[in-house]
This record gives sequence, structure tokens and C-alpha cells, in this order.
Amino acid sequence: QVRLVESGGGSVQPGGSLRLSCRLSGSIFDLNAMGWYRQAPGKERELVARISDRGAATYGDSVKGRATISRDDARKTVYLELNLLKPEDTSNYVCNAYLKFTILTPYRDYWGQGTQVTVSS
Repeated sequence: QVRLVESGGGSVQPGGSLRLSCRLSGSIFDLNAMGWYRQAPGKERELVARISDRGAATYGDSVKGRATISRDDARKTVYLELNLLKPEDTSNYVCNAYLKFTILTPYRDYWGQGTQVTVSS
């Protein structure tokens, strides 16, 4: 069974920073891209950052210049550092992994439960 477990959320003051982690547990055939999305109540899910298996990063417009995504394939973990936090960054941050579960199955997206980030003074 594949699980994505996020950690690192919490309450942060505006202008502060945070670092989120997401670890994939379970045996898989191949891990491709990993990333972070966020969804606030009443809003659509939006891309925060995504990193390919070759390390190419893509960022959402709302976090460009403030976010850094990285991954440690040995630990099957993806990290997100977000700086200069704003109240509008308040959201549930959800981890994503695009992977192949077995040699016979197609690549598909897996999602974590999310970790809440609240930016408030």
C-alpha cells in the first residue's frame, strides 16, 4: 500500500517561513514526479510546486520567487520551503506523487491527506 505522509504545517506569522516534508511509504516500482498542491475552503486546488524525477522544478505563479522544492529519492521524500509567507498562503497543503505501483500498472497520481498551514498575526 502506498501512503504519502505530510508534516511541517502549523501557524506562522506573515513574513515567516516554513518547511514541509512528505514521505512516501510502501513498495513501488518507479517514482516519477512529486509535488505540492494547496486547497483553501471554497477554492480550487492549485499547484504550489512540482519536481520531476530529473530535478526540474515548476512553481505556481502565486509562490514564484518564494518557494523551493527539493527531493531525496533515497528517502522517498519531497520538501517544500516557503518564505515571505502571506495570509493568502493559508491553506491545506497536499502532497502528490506520480508513480508506477507495479511493473504492470500505469503511472498515476497519489495524494496525501494534507497538512494545514495558517499564516496570521
